[in-house]
Amino acid sequence: MARTSEGSGVETPEIGVDALDDLLATRATLLDVREPVEYAACRISGTHHIPLADLPDRLGEIPLDRSIYVICAKGERSRAAVDLLRRQGISAVNVAGGTAAWIESGRAVETGETT
Repeated sequence: MARTSEGSGVETPEIGVDALDDLLATRATLLDVREPVEYAACRISGTHHIPLADLPDRLGEIPLDRSIYVICAKGERSRAAVDLLRRQGISAVNVAGGTAAWIESGRAVETGETT
């Protein structure tokens, strides 16, 4: 599924949480762009965390040899992150519905501060 980001004219590739779950089983890279307090409250196991506001300064942390799947709370911030990453030549895919859809589907999350 692809969606055009408002005003950009750029196609933003998207997947749902069912497809993400399958990909995570193959050790896909998941980037969470929510704020630290949101990330501490709940997150999908194994995610890499870079808040959206920090992403431009931390692009060096993003692997270039594979697609990156990007998630936030509901899908809007992750869509902006995907657009930014794709403009940098990085293969990135938005997770539609975000962690809200993941939780609503009954899938497990981790909670608490990270080290």
